[in-house]
Amino acid sequence: WDVHLSYLSFLRLHSQCSWEIVFVGVDSPCLRFCRIWTWTIGWVRSCATMAEARLPGRNNDAVGNYREDGSFRHCSGGPLLLDYCHASMESQDLAEALANQPSKVFLTVETILASNNMLLHLPDIISFYVNLRSLDLSFNQLTFLPDSICECSNLTSLVVRNNLLDDTSFPKSFSNLRLKELNLSGNQLTRIPEEVMNLNATLTSLHLGANSINYLGSDIKRFKILEVLYLGGNCLNEIPWEVGDLKYLKIFVLCENRLETIPSSVSNLKQLKSLLLHRNRLTSLPVELIKLRNLMELSLRDNPLVVRFVRDMVYNPPSLMELSARVIKIKKVPFNSVELPDNLSDYLHHAHECINPRCKGVYFDTRVEHIKFVDFCGKYRVPLLQYLCSPTCSDYRSPAYEASDSDSEDDRIKKVLLG
Repeated sequence: WDVHLSYLSFLRLHSQCSWEIVFVGVDSPCLRFCRIWTWTIGWVRSCATMAEARLPGRNNDAVGNYREDGSFRHCSGGPLLLDYCHASMESQDLAEALANQPSKVFLTVETILASNNMLLHLPDIISFYVNLRSLDLSFNQLTFLPDSICECSNLTSLVVRNNLLDDTSFPKSFSNLRLKELNLSGNQLTRIPEEVMNLNATLTSLHLGANSINYLGSDIKRFKILEVLYLGGNCLNEIPWEVGDLKYLKIFVLCENRLETIPSSVSNLKQLKSLLLHRNRLTSLPVELIKLRNLMELSLRDNPLVVRFVRDMVYNPPSLMELSARVIKIKKVPFNSVELPDNLSDYLHHAHECINPRCKGVYFDTRVEHIKFVDFCGKYRVPLLQYLCSPTCSDYRSPAYEASDSDSEDDRIKKVLLG
């Protein structure tokens, strides 16, 4: 060995007891032996590392983690994923598992999966995982979320499906998180908690299905960048007009509620691609729905509008003031705010034209609700709600609808699911 020490650049002992030898100079049998010995040690260590990664509850290690397709993703600093799904863990078990990790793991883990366990609460040790981005706690028995979760400043996806959360289960500092995706389906919510509403600046996907939500307020418009809103399986009787302010909404799920109608402001959702309304109590749809040019999926099955034709016209005789106002508008009698009281002047300025092109009439408060069945894609007849000034206007062919029958398929709804 003394003869060949001059050929060694340096000899270093790693903290994990592996020798790394860098050789320079002329080749020799002794140097070749050292190279083979070093390669053998490295190979044995690699096999041991990969075998440990395949142990239950240890899907990854200090070298990296496996991708969804089974391939190995290298990460020299530590694991990116900790998987404790279906591990029959209680809260204390998860706390110990998270606490007993090497210190570098607290810096590298980005995803923790702990669904399908017996967790009653989330351990506070979760706040030590400073780079955590995705957390799945589905199918447990959580009744609240701790303050410690709000210290995970990099968390963007939180899934807490099928737990026992209610309207008071969220910490006041919950809005400190910058979540993009929040899934609270299958819990015990009766409204959207204010702590969730305060995530409006970052949230793009909100899942609240299978709760007991019975009221949706006008503050829903605060979710300016929301793209997915899932409210299926709740107890909603109506949808507020302000839902039309969600300009970036692409998927809107309202199935399995108690809706009898939806506001015409839905037509303002120009980016909407999927609107699911099945299993409600809908008898008609707003005529403005045909303006949704990007809509690819409209689900209407199991609604009264599908199983029977609704052609009843509801009409109450107009008041004397409305009859007088109609004559003024139809005859184009001049008026101004000087000659009339302010309330009558405002009233005259709020006239609506009858949708029948053959009728020059107008209406104010009294109107006829009429159902028009419109042909979409040459296969389905979808009932749309329209308003007329009197029952005599119901027998006509509207050019607007005739044009919709002849429009190209690219300009109309591509898929209508009626059952």
